[in-house]
Formats: sequence, structure tokens, C-alpha cells
Amino acid sequence: MRNLLGDPDPTLLPPESDAAARGLLAEGKPPAEVAAAHPEVSYPWALLAREALGNGETIAAYAYARTGYHRGLDALRRAGWKGHGPVPANHEPNHGFLISLLTLGEAAARIGEDDEALRCEQFVRDCDPDASALVE
Repeated sequence: MRNLLGDPDPTLLPPESDAAARGLLAEGKPPAEVAAAHPEVSYPWALLAREALGNGETIAAYAYARTGYHRGLDALRRAGWKGHGPVPANHEPNHGFLISLLTLGEAAARIGEDDEALRCEQFVRDCDPDASALVE
């Protein structure tokens, strides 16, 4: 069925939303230090989640990813997102939210939280079907 009202415009987080955190990471600061300095930014939480998942620390990955996901939802809402519509993966400031969402789904699947894993998978597809490339 076609939406006669049209689809919402893509939500693009402003570049300055994570610039300071990315700058610290580029200087070699560890993600935990950056997350502590900028807890409102999803990207360092996403990095912590990916690292924990890679180390087999599934519960820590789940917690980091959930934090990054919620920080990302807050940022998206501030950017005008109304709870649906595209969140493009080709826009770098969106990466923290999308990576957190992808990792939350992976960690949820590993702990048997299958309904949440499926919700995350659908949410990622709704945001951007190409987003999974961010964690490959």
C-alpha cells in the first residue's frame, strides 16, 4: 500500500552532534574515556558495544548498545525525527545510533531475547536497508 501523505524526509543528525567525540577518538582516546566525556553521543557507546561483543562480553555489549541506542533516539528526536522514517547510513553522524541498534540486535539474539532481536532487525531495515554494512 502506498502512503498518500508521502514518506518523511530522512533524518540527518547535525555534523556537530558527534564532532567533539570523534575528534577525541581520532586523537587516540579510548572509547570509554570518550563516552564518559560525552555520554550524550552514541558513537563511543557503539564502539564499546562492538568491542565487548567481539570479546565475547555479550551482557556488556548489550548494555553499551542499549545506552548508545537511547542516546541516539534522543538525538534523532532533537533533529526532528518523529519515530519513523529513514535514518541514512551514508550520513556519518547517524552511524553511532545505527551501529548501536545493530549491535543491540546481535547481543539480544545471543542472550535469547529473540523478540527484541527481531524488532531491532526490522527497525534497522526501516531506517536504512544498507545499514548492516556498518558492522561487517
